[in-house]
Amino acid sequence: MQAETARHGKLQRLLGKGFSIAACVGLIVGLGILRTPGEIAVTIANPVAYMAMWVGVGCFVLLSLSVVAELIAMTPRSGGIYAMVAHAYGPYPGFLIGWTDWISTCAALALKSVVVTEYIALVVPSLAPHTTWLALGITSAFAMLQLAGTRSSARVQQLASTGIGLIVIALAAALFVGAFVNGGVVDVPASTTITRSPALAAMGLTVAAIVFTYDGWFAASYFSGEVKSGGRAVALGSLQGAVIVMVLYVLLNLALVMSVPLTALAGHKLALAGALDLVFGTGAGNILLFAAIFILLAHQNLQYMIASRILYALSVDGLGNRHATVVTERGAPAPALVFSWLAVSCLIIAGTFEFLLNLVTIMFMAMYVALIVGVFRLRRQEPAAERPFRAWGYPASGIFCALGWLAIGSFVTLTNPSSALYGLVLVLISAPTYWWVRSRRAIA
Repeated sequence: MQAETARHGKLQRLLGKGFSIAACVGLIVGLGILRTPGEIAVTIANPVAYMAMWVGVGCFVLLSLSVVAELIAMTPRSGGIYAMVAHAYGPYPGFLIGWTDWISTCAALALKSVVVTEYIALVVPSLAPHTTWLALGITSAFAMLQLAGTRSSARVQQLASTGIGLIVIALAAALFVGAFVNGGVVDVPASTTITRSPALAAMGLTVAAIVFTYDGWFAASYFSGEVKSGGRAVALGSLQGAVIVMVLYVLLNLALVMSVPLTALAGHKLALAGALDLVFGTGAGNILLFAAIFILLAHQNLQYMIASRILYALSVDGLGNRHATVVTERGAPAPALVFSWLAVSCLIIAGTFEFLLNLVTIMFMAMYVALIVGVFRLRRQEPAAERPFRAWGYPASGIFCALGWLAIGSFVTLTNPSSALYGLVLVLISAPTYWWVRSRRAIA
């Protein structure tokens, strides 16, 4: 049965609902939660307002996911955002979003490979001159891990996501203990604090920072065609994973505001490390370095799984390389994985990953709106289609979330016009590229 599946290039249903949860937790929780509190503290120094922002944005993300979950559940194929956009809007919008998603995933893999080697070099200084080669070695090792099969890489991810959750809980517990031992918020000399009056632009930047820290709530959709229980399980797993992350974030930030004054962390590039230093003494925050290394390594595994599924789905639909449609007997889209690894390796050597990430920033804001509007579109175009999961509070929830993401995207555009320009250029060159790819595959 497996050999037959491999010949026909079909991904196998080898994953359980637990993997959907692990994928969501694993992709959302990144270095952002270690850094973002310092960015927010520049604008919001009041602990109640600070916590309200985390809870409010978390609820907004959950509501958005509860709407998009309908589209996830009725798109039972792997490929994530590409598969959903192509389902709702057709091949060209899918092509635009799919290649954007693949490029950004490869760029993120390259960036995280370099960053993790820089962190490792801080622990082992003798490795500092060899960070590029070390980055290539790390990313190659995780690419090779995927060749062992879908089950193996899924097990690694479930263990990694569990580890990430335990790290967040341990950090929160340490800060709670520190607050108890110190009898509340630690005293900080006034000379070390920063206060700034909030403005509309600053508040918008704060919301955007928290939104990006919650980014990745659609992670399970990249594996919809491989989850045994079908689309509804993927949708519910996504929601459960997002709830877990929100609880972890709220718990960690509550521990933060109960142990240190936010003004002491304002502008800190690694705020949680600063908090640990204040509570337990200088040097305690160094433990965050090991936490960051673990998180970045876990992302290598998951994002290689994601990148290969995006390219596989594009290629199956004639929008990529036909060789990338091959699947091994163990369920791994091996050629798509190799192409993704080559792209990541080239980006590490060239050092162009930050430019590519800036290039696709605006596209992702548009993508969130498109996913929500896609639910409305399919309700009208496919009213009789099976919907294993229905959007909560539809249509009011969808309208509210679409307007919210549109507002956030507009703010990012105004504050980062270069990304908006890059996004426009990407759209302009996508049309002739799309028709060239289609005509080339038709001739072949």
